[in-house]
Amino acid sequence: MLQERVEGKWLAAFRRVMALNGIGKGTPIAILSETQSRPVLIHLCELAAYDLGADVCMIQMPTPPQSAPVPVKSTGTSWALQGNRAAIEALKQVDVVVDCTVEGLIHAPEWPEIEGSGRTRLLVITNEHPEILERTEPRAEDGPKVELGIQMLREASEMRVTSALGTDLTVDLRGAPCGGTAGFSTKPGGVAHWPGGLCLAFPGQSAVNGRIVMGVGDMNLTFKTFLSGPIDITVENDFITKIRGDGIDALHFREYMEAWGDRNAYGISHVGWGMNTGARWVSATMYDKRDMQAVEFRALPGSFLWSTGANQYAGRYTLGHFDLPMRNCTIALDGRVVVKDGVLQGDLA
Repeated sequence: MLQERVEGKWLAAFRRVMALNGIGKGTPIAILSETQSRPVLIHLCELAAYDLGADVCMIQMPTPPQSAPVPVKSTGTSWALQGNRAAIEALKQVDVVVDCTVEGLIHAPEWPEIEGSGRTRLLVITNEHPEILERTEPRAEDGPKVELGIQMLREASEMRVTSALGTDLTVDLRGAPCGGTAGFSTKPGGVAHWPGGLCLAFPGQSAVNGRIVMGVGDMNLTFKTFLSGPIDITVENDFITKIRGDGIDALHFREYMEAWGDRNAYGISHVGWGMNTGARWVSATMYDKRDMQAVEFRALPGSFLWSTGANQYAGRYTLGHFDLPMRNCTIALDGRVVVKDGVLQGDLA
């Protein structure tokens, strides 16, 4: 059983990551949490910031009640701020928000205003056990490769994803916002994510079409499970129109989608691939579900990651959400292969 106490090795990792994100003597920062945040993460952030000499304030919000028809996990959208003006204005006055909320502020409705202040950047400490964070610690040398991957996405007009199981998906990337993070940023408005190592695109309207065939060993991160059987999915003009499969994985996937009663839950949110060499597929077998937020598996090197749910760039909003990393796919940008059978290629390797 993993103990959630402050360990010297974890404190050292938190100091290194904060320093990599430009936090040092006199840096104004806010450590943001909620009542359901993991206490050891807040404590590690507080001690690391003290050691670095940062100018720290700590803001804790009450975790809001859940109103969804089914449990909501791993959406990347924290509702903890709840439009609270005092908290929002305070966060606009610091250089870095160290985000220890359960889901993170990246897609929170308040983040665009905070980001728009022109000053504040975001460091999301995901709701993982510190042992997972230790193993996936961001490294400065990973930055150029992640940036290269993001640039390749921005310059491409089409992504095509194929696999031996039958996946054949086409994504129109023209005009699609592209991003990602190696786990650190020092620019105003920047967003860093620990674990990091991800290259993503958010396709626009009527941009995604084809077939996705998920197989044994692929992952459903909303459920924090490996698939034990296939799910055969048809996507037409951004929306899932058919979900085939007789196993428990397909059954749960269909039922969770249906529970929302919201067509936007069937929409494609983002597509991309992972680049964190510290992330491992097998790790999920070693932890209880309560130990992990499963963000590590969004960044598995050479995986194809696709997501359903909210896509603000296509004008779609919903709480229904899946993150679905897949093994052994080939990803090509305008015919140039960047991932082959689940392995990063060329300068991305």
